[in-house]
Amino acid sequence: MKTCFKCLVQKPMEDFYKHVAMADGRLGKCKDCTKRDVNEHRLKNLEAIRAYDNRRSAQPHRVAARVVNTKEYRAAFPKRAKANAKVSRAVRAGLLKKQPCWVCGGDAVAHHPDYDRPLDVVWLCQPHHKQAHALVTE
Repeated sequence: MKTCFKCLVQKPMEDFYKHVAMADGRLGKCKDCTKRDVNEHRLKNLEAIRAYDNRRSAQPHRVAARVVNTKEYRAAFPKRAKANAKVSRAVRAGLLKKQPCWVCGGDAVAHHPDYDRPLDVVWLCQPHHKQAHALVTE
């Protein structure tokens, strides 16, 4: 057990991130407090962080890695890649209109219940999209 210096709650060691510089090998702030601080910092410094992220993602080794990852994904999942491309082209051409998430109304991406019907999609936000795929794999 360890006490978080931020919220002063005693929690199990698993509730603290590993940190090699600390005597007990764990950060002094619990995961919940750490996540909250990171989110607050990101919101306060959003423009600077976005600029940093853009510079970082434009580095040559990261661009090359994205190319390799994309090729591997398309080779591993050709039906998915083709269905995603068809939806993207249909949205750009105005044949398919992007909708809000049908669960919560948030910003959505296309979910394919059946990759053999590429334009038959359900619009889901990222969290609900992940949940839909988790249900399929269980």
